[in-house]
Amino acid sequence: EVQLVESGGGLVQAGGSLRLSCTASGFTFDDRTIGWFRQAPGKEREAVACIYDSDGKAYYSPSVKGRFTMSGDNAENMVYLQMNTLKTEDTAVYYCAVALSPRRKTLAVRTTALGADPSSAYDSWGQGTQVTVSA
Repeated sequence: EVQLVESGGGLVQAGGSLRLSCTASGFTFDDRTIGWFRQAPGKEREAVACIYDSDGKAYYSPSVKGRFTMSGDNAENMVYLQMNTLKTEDTAVYYCAVALSPRRKTLAVRTTALGADPSSAYDSWGQGTQVTVSA
């Protein structure tokens, strides 16, 4: 029943910006932790950002902190990831995801803070949107 649909990916030059969007259904934003992770070819999944519903704060991985900003609109059931000062290293498929249980919510925060693989934290995610950053 939970569904997440990402959009907004594309091709940009290094130093440029993109804003990704995620439309969600099947759950209420304000009592779930929503996040973004990415996966580049040949690499493990990497948590990028999440909003922890317990405190309402956004958390970021070390590789994107200061460059990316995550936000949400509960009324519209949408989540955004504003990506600035993009680097070629940011090239990946980006997914939005949801953690439903208290344990998985805290795991989402912890994996995001570490920039680790959040697969064990999230219950569901979308099909992804491709972000390609050229030199």
